[in-house]
Amino acid sequence: MKPDTIRAWSVVHTWSSLISTLFLLMLCLTGLPLVFSHELNHWLLDEPWQPARPGEVLSLDAVMTTALARHPGDVPAFLSFDEDRPVVNVTSRAPDAPAGQYNFQPIDRTSGEAAPLVAGHPLVEFLLQLHTDMFLGLPGMLFLGLMGLMLVAATVSGIVLYAPFMRRLPYGTLRLNRTARTRWLDWHNLAGATTAAWVLVVGLTGVVNTLATPILAVWKDTALADLARTYGAPAPVGQRASLDAAVERARAALPGRTLQFVAFPGTEYTTDHHYAVFFHGDTPLTRHLTTPALIDVRTGQLAAVAEPPWYVTTLGLSQPLHFGDYGGMGLKLVWATLDLITIVILGSGLYLWIARRRRGRA
Repeated sequence: MKPDTIRAWSVVHTWSSLISTLFLLMLCLTGLPLVFSHELNHWLLDEPWQPARPGEVLSLDAVMTTALARHPGDVPAFLSFDEDRPVVNVTSRAPDAPAGQYNFQPIDRTSGEAAPLVAGHPLVEFLLQLHTDMFLGLPGMLFLGLMGLMLVAATVSGIVLYAPFMRRLPYGTLRLNRTARTRWLDWHNLAGATTAAWVLVVGLTGVVNTLATPILAVWKDTALADLARTYGAPAPVGQRASLDAAVERARAALPGRTLQFVAFPGTEYTTDHHYAVFFHGDTPLTRHLTTPALIDVRTGQLAAVAEPPWYVTTLGLSQPLHFGDYGGMGLKLVWATLDLITIVILGSGLYLWIARRRRGRA
C-alpha cells in the first residue's frame, strides 16, 4: 500500500473515531445492561398476579368497549397481548392529543378489570431512551445513526491499516516490554481486529434501527397506499366491523402464526381504512418477523396480506440482532463480553491519540 493511501486511511480512522468516541462510549455503557433488559425487568418488577376469573375469556370487542368507556372520547390505536398472562393492552388517544401522547390500559381478559401495568423498570426505560435517541426523538435517533456510520468507517479503516502497521509482527503480538503507549497500541490493534466483524454487525444494525420511523413511513406511503386509494372517508369508530371477526379472518389468512398486535385505522402501521392484524412466527428468528393481514374496517373482509418489503424485514431482523436477543443467555453473554472489549478499544484509542499529541508537542 502506498504511503499516501496509508495516510488517507489513517486520517479516516483517526477522525471518524474521535468524532464518535464519546457517543459510542455512551452507547456501549447503556447497551451493556440493555442486553439483559428482559432479565432485569423480570428481577426488578416480579409481582405475582392472578386473573380474576381463570378459564373465562371476554371478546376483544368487549375489552375494547370497556377500555374506551374509561377514557370517553378516545379512539383506539393499538391492541397488544401479554405472552405469559391473559391480559390485553389497549392503547388509545384523544383525537386532539399531541403526537405520541397515548392512554395505555392493561385489561384482565377474564373479567374486564384493570390489570397491573407490566412495563419496563424506570431505570431500564431510562437507559433504553438514552441509548435510542438521547431523549431527542427522531433527530436524536438520526444523529446516533450518523455516529453508527462513523463507527463503521473507523472499523473498516482500522482493518485496512492493521496489515501495513503490523506487517513485521505475527498476528496477536503484544510487545509487553515496550513503553505504555506501544503496549496499549498492541492491545488496541488486537482487540479491534478480533472484534471487527461483531462491531460491524452491531454498528450496521444500530444504524438500521435508528431509521425505524422513516422506514415505516415509506412502507405506509408506498406499499399500503394502493390499498387506500379506492376508499372514501374513513369509517367512524361506531360503524366499524367486529374486531373479533377481523382477527379470526386474519388468523385464517395466516395460519400457524402467533397473534402479536392489532393496529387500528389512522395509525402509522396501517391505512385509514383497515385493521392491521400482525402475526409473528414461533422460532427464535421468525418471532421477530411480523406479517399483517389487512381487514376492511367497514365490511370485516380480508383486503390483503401485506407481506413486508425487504427493508421492513431488515428492520425486524436488526432489532434483536443488535442486542443479541435471539439466541438465549449464551449469546447474550457473548454480546456483553464483546461490548466490554469494545469499551476498551474506544478508551485505548482515545488514550493513544492523546499520547501521540503529547509526544508531538514534546
